[in-house]
Amino acid sequence: MNKHLILYSCKRLILFIVCSTSLNGFGQSYTQMVEFADQKMGEGDYYYAISYYQKAMELDSNSVEILWKMAEAQRKYKAYVKAEYYYAKVYAKENGLIYPQSVFWLATMQQYNGKYEASLENWKLTKKVFKKEKKSYEYKKAQQSMVSCLWAIKNVNDTTDFIVKPLPEPVNSKDAELAPVIVNNQLWFTSLKADSITISEEIISKEYSLQIYTADQQDSIFSHVAPLKGAKEKGFNGANGSVSPDGERFYFSRCNASFECKIYVGKIKNGGLTEVDSLGEIVNEAGAITTMPHCTKIDGKEYLFFVSNREKTVGGLDIWYCTVTNGNQYARARNVGRGVNSIDDEISPFYDTINNRLYFSSSWFEGFGGHDIFYCENNEMQFLDAKNLGLPINSAQNDTYFIIDQKQGDFYFSSNRYGVDYAKHATCCNDIFSVHLPIVPPPTRFESLTDLNKKLPVTLYFHNDEPNPKTRDTTTNLTYMESYEAYLALEDKYKKEYSAGLSGDKSEEAKEDIDDFFTQYVEQGIVDLEEFIRLLKIELDKGYAIEVTVKGFASPLAQTDYNVNLTKRRIASLINYLYLFDNGAFVPYLDQTAENGGALTFVQIPFGEYTADGLISDNFNDQKNSVYSRKAALERKIEIQSVSFAKQDTSYAELKFDSQIFDFGEATKGSQLTHTFTFTNTGEQTLIIDRLEVDCACLTYTIDKSEVLPGEVATITLTLDTSNLSGLSVRKVVIFANIENQQKEVTVMTEVK
Repeated sequence: MNKHLILYSCKRLILFIVCSTSLNGFGQSYTQMVEFADQKMGEGDYYYAISYYQKAMELDSNSVEILWKMAEAQRKYKAYVKAEYYYAKVYAKENGLIYPQSVFWLATMQQYNGKYEASLENWKLTKKVFKKEKKSYEYKKAQQSMVSCLWAIKNVNDTTDFIVKPLPEPVNSKDAELAPVIVNNQLWFTSLKADSITISEEIISKEYSLQIYTADQQDSIFSHVAPLKGAKEKGFNGANGSVSPDGERFYFSRCNASFECKIYVGKIKNGGLTEVDSLGEIVNEAGAITTMPHCTKIDGKEYLFFVSNREKTVGGLDIWYCTVTNGNQYARARNVGRGVNSIDDEISPFYDTINNRLYFSSSWFEGFGGHDIFYCENNEMQFLDAKNLGLPINSAQNDTYFIIDQKQGDFYFSSNRYGVDYAKHATCCNDIFSVHLPIVPPPTRFESLTDLNKKLPVTLYFHNDEPNPKTRDTTTNLTYMESYEAYLALEDKYKKEYSAGLSGDKSEEAKEDIDDFFTQYVEQGIVDLEEFIRLLKIELDKGYAIEVTVKGFASPLAQTDYNVNLTKRRIASLINYLYLFDNGAFVPYLDQTAENGGALTFVQIPFGEYTADGLISDNFNDQKNSVYSRKAALERKIEIQSVSFAKQDTSYAELKFDSQIFDFGEATKGSQLTHTFTFTNTGEQTLIIDRLEVDCACLTYTIDKSEVLPGEVATITLTLDTSNLSGLSVRKVVIFANIENQQKEVTVMTEVK
């Protein structure tokens, strides 16, 4: 358990400023430099340690040991870019054999630096390094971080409209500021500042500690920063406070130099604290760390949330709570539960009494790096389904201590992101940030689909010949969730079959390949689907008629026409899932009976195996490669690829096809294949077709009308020349016209023998 997270990385109690440019007092040897740097590391003085590791490296730059120590010092100093650089050098030299955690921390630092694709690859390597220790923290963290990187890749460009700004001076400074709390017309916060300065023969020593400060606040102007009267005790750090619901008590943490923390409470009087005392052992359990209190009222009862590593903690630091009676009687503490707590540290709880949400920070759930801010809805003190607050509130660095001014509605939080005021390096220290929404007009109809389209494509995977194997039916009674759960249950079988005939590392690598596939693709698909469905429901509830395009794909194991029907069943299973989702919430939209006019329709494009990788085995007797290989599994999927408005604005025409895809089946090389697509202008304006674009010289077209009146029917005839084609081929034509989304496409497919 990392005790340095208790007050969240702003805990450097002693920083030394080096005045001498030589090592006269310590000698010039490499060994002495390293030993002295190691001593400073043990004291938490990473700045000083780095300077002497650097001097040692000038004498021996090839030592993997000194590279490792430098990497560790840079990480603990929160210099993430430099830490990544040195961890990469360590891993390149020893490949995880001497320092197995080198790739673990390399992947972590890449996450902190927003390099999610590179981080994902190194988390895969981490799993391989720790493959024989599957119960280890490193292995479990690698599995979860792969999911987190995939989530970040998909969400890094999806930012909300919140405006995030660091608070001005005199609150934020080149020191560290964190843990804001609103007390009457003041901001109370924690800051790391020097208590004293000692001058010796060679060194100026600054003694730092975390203490609570107050600042007067008038709108966005802050003034008169001063230590909170009555809160400080010599030799202790004081931090992260919270006001009781009645406004009469202030809870906060006190920690000794070893960061053994307890919660204290004092009465608020004349802008300071009196009668400060620690809480009893029912809260401050003996031998445990107890910190980060947050006091609130839920359904008329007073609660104290706090952070602790006490007995029965899920892992690291967990969030706990107890009820408070008469302001001084504390019931037995309860763990908030696994919906919030994980094997990583969960910290800085805050309860939103208006929306009944618990906010907290964690480095475990899907996020952008470091600690992100999450929230869970409260269901009778059950907290489940943690949701990330997203950009720009969260960042690739550490975002903590989120609070809401329940009277004014303003948000505040702490972060060491790029943009903080700093003296040493860009991510060294926390600042306090404020958050507000700009005053903007409501989104237009087109703008309202932006968030939905950012979530696409959503890709969902299937076991071979599922759902409903050995049939040419184009529909199914099964839902995608049923197929998904049955697919997950087959993971061990996939590992067994795909690793058959292999031994040692080769066998383990094959199993890891399958494990990564289920984590990275199958399970991630359902996560993406649930978020897509949530946003889709929001748009439908606005009364919009929405058209969703879904494409289906298959591996090449069965015959082509069979696979086309199979992909139709797969698309049907998604629609069935929506019919049953949330007790039928989508039924009025799917049946187009919703009172608000909202409607949900689907454009289905079943490609079958036509786009499958030609190198994938189609040999039924080689099921290791044709069914259970990662390559084959990646082809068995459907993709939600686009959303658009199905019901056009009256200023547009509408181009409606009976079908937008046609399969010629098998064809002889050199044959000329022809198909006619029929469409209708279902809009209220004349349809004007501007142009058509083909994706291959092998495809030509004729169109009988370029202007189509409302209600009229017209055709587009495509001719496919197979002279220069071989194998499976998919070709398309894009039609540009005065329709609401500017373009539509039609597709033809064939298999040339």
